[in-house]
Amino acid sequence: MPIYLAIPIVVGLFLYNAIKILNEYERGVVFRLGRVIGAKGPGLILLIPGIDKMVRVGLRVVALDVPAQDVITRDNVSIKVSAVVYFRVIDPNKAIVSVENYLYATSQLAQTTLRSVCGQANLDELLSDREKINDHIQEILDADTEPWGVKVAKVEVKQIDLPQEMQRAMAKQAEAERERRAKVIGAEGEFQAAQKLHDAAEIISTEPGALQLRYLQTLQEVASENNSTIIFPIPIDLFTPFLEMAKKVSQPPKE
Repeated sequence: MPIYLAIPIVVGLFLYNAIKILNEYERGVVFRLGRVIGAKGPGLILLIPGIDKMVRVGLRVVALDVPAQDVITRDNVSIKVSAVVYFRVIDPNKAIVSVENYLYATSQLAQTTLRSVCGQANLDELLSDREKINDHIQEILDADTEPWGVKVAKVEVKQIDLPQEMQRAMAKQAEAERERRAKVIGAEGEFQAAQKLHDAAEIISTEPGALQLRYLQTLQEVASENNSTIIFPIPIDLFTPFLEMAKKVSQPPKE
């Protein structure tokens, strides 16, 4: 091959191996003769071919799915728990040098931590206080991954699968609780109604006219709802004023 053709090829291969372009969310950990010289990027960086070696590291948040784990809670209930972990690399040098594969290591650590934390809690705590469980797992993972240059931002327990017999037992418990509330509400309503009737009876006992008005109101309601003729005895107290008036008229005047 002529030398004037070989020179451009050599120069092209040199530039191809020497020039690297990194995105805004990437960093390149550069090794020079096996030693780390630092993380470079983003943008254009230059390497010495044959001497420098670069490993790309992403800095974006990673959503790591934690598969369902078999857990026995503190009250001896067998369940399956799955979660999702959100983390990102904050120190590219540590993420490459301190651990062989930070993604795999974080995944395994998340699985074991999920089993450990859920196994220390009761079933009621897992179902009702999930936010506390999430925070506890996040704190443990964040502390354990800090030497790897990884920051765990958030952990969410996605799903808790219960055995069929436990689901039926919880359904019965919920139904019994609803029945209890219904009975309590009914009893409170009856008590309030009885209290109102007691108050009304006291008012009627002290005011005879109130009883007569209630009697007339009842007659009106019955007459409006039924077309048949109904005969009710009318209390004599309604005619008392008229009888007294007739007695006064019938008496002779005094001389």
